Amino acid sequence: MHSSAETADRRFRSHAPGHWPQVAPELWNDWKWQLKNRVTNLSQLEEKIALSPEERAGVLLSGSKLAFAVTPHFFNLIDPEDPNCPIRRQIIPNAAEGVRSPFEMADPCGEDSHMPVPGLVHRYPDRVLFLVTDRCASYCRYCTRSRVVSGVGEQELHTNFEEAFRYLESHQEIRDVLLSGGDALLFSDEKLRGILERLRSIEHIEFLRIGTRVPIFLPQRITPEFCQMLQRFHPLWMSIHVNHPRELTLEVRAALERLVDHGIPLGNQSVLLKGVNDDIDVMKTLVQKLLVRPYYIYQCDLIQGSAHLRTSVAKGIEIIEGLRGHTTGYAVPQFVIDAPGGGGKVPINPGYILYHDQEKIIVRNYEGKIFEYPEQGSPQEVAAPREEPVDELLYS
Repeated sequence: MHSSAETADRRFRSHAPGHWPQVAPELWNDWKWQLKNRVTNLSQLEEKIALSPEERAGVLLSGSKLAFAVTPHFFNLIDPEDPNCPIRRQIIPNAAEGVRSPFEMADPCGEDSHMPVPGLVHRYPDRVLFLVTDRCASYCRYCTRSRVVSGVGEQELHTNFEEAFRYLESHQEIRDVLLSGGDALLFSDEKLRGILERLRSIEHIEFLRIGTRVPIFLPQRITPEFCQMLQRFHPLWMSIHVNHPRELTLEVRAALERLVDHGIPLGNQSVLLKGVNDDIDVMKTLVQKLLVRPYYIYQCDLIQGSAHLRTSVAKGIEIIEGLRGHTTGYAVPQFVIDAPGGGGKVPINPGYILYHDQEKIIVRNYEGKIFEYPEQGSPQEVAAPREEPVDELLYS
C-alpha cells in the first residue's frame, strides 16, 4: 500500500499557478517571466511559507556561499508546512551549509586541476566538459560547483570561449563535448546555436551533450522553436536531472516529450540525497515514472557544507539492490561515486560475485539464490551450470 503522498507523487500534476494566482497563463508560460520572477530573498520566502530557524539562517548565509533562487514553477512543488519536504530540502538553504567537515572540498571532482584552458575540463581521453556559464534557473544546495556557480562563491568562472575552441580544434582525440556550467539552456536560442555551430564545425567532434536541469526547473523554456533549433545538431544528447517523482509535473512531461519528438535522446541523472530520495520506494517510483532512461545515481559529492544531505554509500547499494530484479532493467541506473580529487566516475555495485577463479564464477541473484557459471574452457574441462547451495562462509 502506498501513502496518500506517495500516490500523489506517482501522478503527473500541474501545480500552477499556486502562489501566483493572479498571473495570466500567457505570462506563467513565458520562461523569461519565470526567470524574472524567481524567489530570491528572505522576504519573498516568508510571504509564502513558514521557515524553520535553520532555513532562515541558511537564507541569510546564502549570500556568501551559493545564491538562493527558485523559479515559480519549481517553488510551487514545495510543501509550505513541512520543513522536511523533499523539494524544500533540495532548494531552500539551511544553516547546516555553514558546517564544514574535514574531508569536504571546494572542488571535490578535481575539475580545476584538469582545466587546460579556462572553462574546459579535460579529464577523460576522448571527452571534455565545457563550462559555458555560471548561472542556473534555480540553485541546488548540494551543487558540486558551488565554488563558481551563482556569482557569490569563492571563485569566478572565466570561460575563454575562443581559447576553448582552439584547444578543441587542436586535440583530435576529443570526440565528445558536454556543455554544462551552470546551465547552457538559459542562453538565448541564438547564443546557444552559435556555440553548437562552432562545435559542429570541428570535424573530429562526433557527439554533443548538454547537462541540464532547465526542463525540470523551467519547462517553459522548452519551446517548439527551441527544439527545432537543437534538431539541427544531431547527434545531440541531453542529460536531465530529476531527484524526486514530484518534480515530474505535467509541464515537465510535455517538455520532455517535445525534446524526444525532436530526436533528442534523454537520460536522467539523480543525486542520492538524505530525506529526498534515500528510500527504495521513492526511487522506484521515480525511475518508473521517468519518461527517459535512468542513467546515473550519484553519491553526493564531498562539497563543503553538504553533510546534512549526504547518505552512506551503503544506502545507495541498498537502493540498487531494491531495484535490480524488482523492476525492468531499463529502469535501473548505475550508482557511481565521482572519485574525490578528480578520479572520475567509479561504478558501485552490490556484491553479486561471491567467488571467481580460472574455472568458475559463483554469483547470487536478486533473490539471494546462488549460481555457478563455468569460465571459458572446453566442455570436457568444466561442469554444466547448476544452481546449488553454497556455504556463505566459504566465500566471505
